[in-house]
Amino acid sequence: MTLTRRMWRGLSCCLTVPRGRLIPTGISLGIQRLLSSVSQGPRICIVGSGPAGFYTAQHILKHDAQAQVDIYEKLPVPFGLVRFGVAPDHPEVKNVINTFTQTAWSKRCTFLGNVTVGRDVTVEELQGAYHAVVLSYGAEEKRELGIPGEELPGVYSARDFVGWYNGLPVNRHLNPDLSSDTAVILGQGNVALDIARILLSPIELLKKTDITQSAVDTLSRSHIRRVWMVGRRSPLQVAFTIKELREMIHLPGTRPNLDPSDYQGLEKITHSLPRPRKRLTELLVKSALEKPGEKVATQWGQAEKEWGLRFLRSPLAVLPCDNSRRAAGIRLSVTQLKGTGEDAVAVPTGQVEDISCGLILSSIGYRSVPISSAVPFLPKQGVIPNSMGRVQGTQGMYCSGWVKRGPTGVITTTMSDSFETAQAILEDVRSGALNPLEPKTGAVAIQDLLLLRGIKPVSFSDWEKIDKVEIARGLKVGKPREKILDTEEMLQLVLR
Repeated sequence: MTLTRRMWRGLSCCLTVPRGRLIPTGISLGIQRLLSSVSQGPRICIVGSGPAGFYTAQHILKHDAQAQVDIYEKLPVPFGLVRFGVAPDHPEVKNVINTFTQTAWSKRCTFLGNVTVGRDVTVEELQGAYHAVVLSYGAEEKRELGIPGEELPGVYSARDFVGWYNGLPVNRHLNPDLSSDTAVILGQGNVALDIARILLSPIELLKKTDITQSAVDTLSRSHIRRVWMVGRRSPLQVAFTIKELREMIHLPGTRPNLDPSDYQGLEKITHSLPRPRKRLTELLVKSALEKPGEKVATQWGQAEKEWGLRFLRSPLAVLPCDNSRRAAGIRLSVTQLKGTGEDAVAVPTGQVEDISCGLILSSIGYRSVPISSAVPFLPKQGVIPNSMGRVQGTQGMYCSGWVKRGPTGVITTTMSDSFETAQAILEDVRSGALNPLEPKTGAVAIQDLLLLRGIKPVSFSDWEKIDKVEIARGLKVGKPREKILDTEEMLQLVLR
């Protein structure tokens, strides 16, 4: 390793001792550790180990043979929404974990779990230890409905509900009440369809997934037989994709309840729609207006559960039961559209409609939150202002994923977005905007700080111990894994 003059000058200040005195062994070892940690390649840290974080790391490591990347994660386990957001009956989507694991196994990549940036270590401290800091911590805050009664028992955010059945530790005690026969989901995106599918799926199918056992137990006692998904706009603006819609249409033991009047005339304009929207609308129109085949008609006729889409409706208030102790329904404003296509805006008509239900789930999106006063943030949009991932006005600071562009898109969208940010970093290294020869000690310095603060990071090999335990527990009950829900139990497995 070649050290620059500036690096030697900096180290010589640290090495000064009285003439004739030997450097103590402990200090000598510390100096050796410091010297070994200094690299000619860029040292980059990524905050967040979800898809955005791992895709950013993957691209950097692939295209810069000297780069070293450290990934910080507040939980003891990696993979973010791939582990805690993807529906348990979509295991194929989780296969991306195999790619992320290959990245984490790189000798130039270090995973540090159980470290909360902004609490255990500051962004400013990371900036001092790395050439570049990438913020990829996602959108953690649920959006509020802002209507009377949303605080009542029986009303849940989609984020909390998904976290509950997927084993997110903070949601493990949610214990939703599924004793009513009707649920209303406010929103018409893929998350809304995921929740509807979980609520209505035969329990025997769910038992074969990595859904938590506590969720299986609760869902096996569920009385939910009908799920309405409510949207402010029309069928032409639904946010779910055709794959999720097709799954709902063919869900065993369940039939769609689609009002034909919502779809009349749409078949005349489908030819002018972009291809994905065209295919999706054609499937909606076919399901609502065409008579099903004999086999499907028999299945729907025998189904005990149903789901439907309610359009041009916006929530006004959660209606309480007589004793006002829990939700008993929801009041909706009937809307109409002004404008066309994706730009159409829903405006109230003055009419209202009430739906009786004991379970209300708000699936109207998530928000990112500011992580530090040192990082610019746009609270209205819930994103960090940036240009192709470069944080505006902050040298060496970058962002990727939902905190960069907002909580939209699927995993492949996040991949492209993260590659863009990673490419910006690589270009800044090549142009000299980032100087990899400037001495930075990376995780060595940060781990020393964490040690002083009593924080014990979880390594990727530690995570693999947790992984093995979860898989072993799952095998005993015929599941791919049984997730550990308590972070303290996770830490006891690896930090004893």
